[in-house]
Amino acid sequence: MSNCVFVQIRCAPGTTYQVADAIALKEIHSELYSTSGEYDLMMKLYIPEDQDVGHFINENVAGIPQIQRTLTTMTFRAF
Repeated sequence: MSNCVFVQIRCAPGTTYQVADAIALKEIHSELYSTSGEYDLMMKLYIPEDQDVGHFINENVAGIPQIQRTLTTMTFRAF
């Protein structure tokens, strides 16, 4: 079983496509969208239950160059 998490990502101006490409190469996401508003990208991913969510995101997402900020939303139940 795994935890479904949504991560919104704010990129440095003009780098959204570079960041999206870097995320795609890591093959950690289920879905990745460009978005309007405060954040440039929204990623849906499934994190294995035995892994710490914060550590997983820090190791696999936050270190990508040109990411300025992330906002993680945990999910509990799908309807």
